[in-house]
Amino acid sequence: MVSTPLGLYDCDVPVDGAVAVVVSAAETVRDRPRAPVFVEACGTQILERLSWDQGTLTHLPQSLGPAAHLWTRTTLSPADVDVALLYDGFTFNALSWLESLGFCGFGEATDFIDEGRGIALGGALPLNPHGGQLSAGRLHGFGLLHEAVQQLRGTADGRQVDGAKVAVVTNGGGVPSGAMLLRTD
Repeated sequence: MVSTPLGLYDCDVPVDGAVAVVVSAAETVRDRPRAPVFVEACGTQILERLSWDQGTLTHLPQSLGPAAHLWTRTTLSPADVDVALLYDGFTFNALSWLESLGFCGFGEATDFIDEGRGIALGGALPLNPHGGQLSAGRLHGFGLLHEAVQQLRGTADGRQVDGAKVAVVTNGGGVPSGAMLLRTD
């Protein structure tokens, strides 16, 4: 036990690592060696007061604003998302993001996950197929972004979500956070 209700395996581990992101104008990507992944929308809105204080929360602070903002920037909806790469610095973070992004109602994440079946590769919404930060270590969401690009390019060997065309990626939890919707052509 680390701090009730979180045990050791409910917390990610800081690691050293790097992820490179190359951003280019859309008209320059057609002759590149790898398929492009497009940023469809970003959500960054802060609706709540920032606080590092612990308390009895009904959700993760700073997930509601970015989630709501994200969906105002696109015509896509949660139903269009094929794979979710959600910040999971602690196990409850991913649950809060599922609810805030509208994949299920508030208080319904446990049922949505369905003992892992709902978020498995063949589930309703594959979640962090690479194991997320809880498995790979904390790169403050950049590992999630890397996995999203691999999923959308179809290069996530051994964990590929069939036909993935739209991915949602989040970072942060309890501090300024963000959400990003990525897509292929």
